[in-house]
Amino acid sequence: MSKSSIRTLFATVAMLCASIAPASAQDTQQPRANIEFLEINADITLRRMVVHNPRPKGTVLFLHGFPETLYAWKDISLTLGNDYEVHAFDWPGYGLSSRPAVDRFSYAPKDYARVLNEYVAKAGIDTSNLTIYATDIGALPALLLALENPDIAKTIIVGDFAPFNRPDYMYESLQSLKVAGSTDQARAQLNKNRADILENAFRRGLPSEAQFEVSQEFKGDMANGWNHGAMTTADAFAHYYSHFTRDQDHFESQLARLKTSVKVVWGEKDLYIKKEMGLELAAKLNAELKLHAGIGHYPHLQSPKQAVEEVRAAFQ
Repeated sequence: MSKSSIRTLFATVAMLCASIAPASAQDTQQPRANIEFLEINADITLRRMVVHNPRPKGTVLFLHGFPETLYAWKDISLTLGNDYEVHAFDWPGYGLSSRPAVDRFSYAPKDYARVLNEYVAKAGIDTSNLTIYATDIGALPALLLALENPDIAKTIIVGDFAPFNRPDYMYESLQSLKVAGSTDQARAQLNKNRADILENAFRRGLPSEAQFEVSQEFKGDMANGWNHGAMTTADAFAHYYSHFTRDQDHFESQLARLKTSVKVVWGEKDLYIKKEMGLELAAKLNAELKLHAGIGHYPHLQSPKQAVEEVRAAFQ
């Protein structure tokens, strides 16, 4: 090849390279979980996690259960962060969020519903394109809020919780939390069994082939937050249950008022809240129901890929 041909080739390659604009840092940056604190009112400051997206297709808000913290959602949030803005927070009494005395905050599902409403407002979330994914203790507050504010979300995905007062569908230790006179003993037992709960609660009742581990980061965060302040996570859980029947009965009596779109997901092998509870809820709401075969009480931990798919489907 002649020198002039080589010069022509180099010039052509240079022109082609110049025509390809380099990707901006914003385009190539991977989603990041930003953890910070947001004051809700004079009594409550929530620790929250936000995964920002410069051009989100919508917003997702995850609500955890017992004995979890916002770290239950970290990996799922990072996966979804490529397309959505994602939020999660620690409920009062969990993780590093506030734990006011019970004369200031009762930890009832209705109180959690108010916290949820204030969080959405304070965070400036556009509710017209919001999906709330709520499990365990987080689910009833989301539905109670939707009774009063049907526009709180475009879709609410709920699962593995007790919307109705059906003790026979619940694990024995949960039943005892609902019975007046046995609550203090049940709460003491939960606190005594802290180490076992944090190690085994997510896998309990599953066959050996379905056993799974949660991350050390998540496990450590639950352990560190259990005794944050004067109230333990188990104490907050017991206070929630002391008002549970009242708020369940209210929800069931008001079902006809629920206008927000709801999808029900459930672990078929849920040891703590039997699948019959999910079947009844879906039937009463005429809602879509997804039973996850071989999955226990924590579908988002045991099969996070399915949780991601459920969220994405909510935006279709």
